[in-house]
Amino acid sequence: MPRPGLRSKAQKRKKLKTPGNRNTTHYWRRKPKRARCALCKRPLQSLPRLRPAKMKKTMKTARRANRLESARYCAKCLQTLIQEKVMNQ
Repeated sequence: MPRPGLRSKAQKRKKLKTPGNRNTTHYWRRKPKRARCALCKRPLQSLPRLRPAKMKKTMKTARRANRLESARYCAKCLQTLIQEKVMNQ
């Protein structure tokens, strides 16, 4: 029986035959869903679909686009937000 952390269906499974001629099951976590814009709910560009532990290990420039609030809003929504702020002042 697998250990308790591997019993959930959140684990992807693959049955393999090892070089020692034993049948084993390899487990790995599924890819997370794409990050989405907070306003329009469209998928965000340039954000990788990685689990949090792997996301920490990637470079900061690879984690997000090089603009303000790129991990929260898409480019179009951010542009409209900035325009609204400028117009209201």
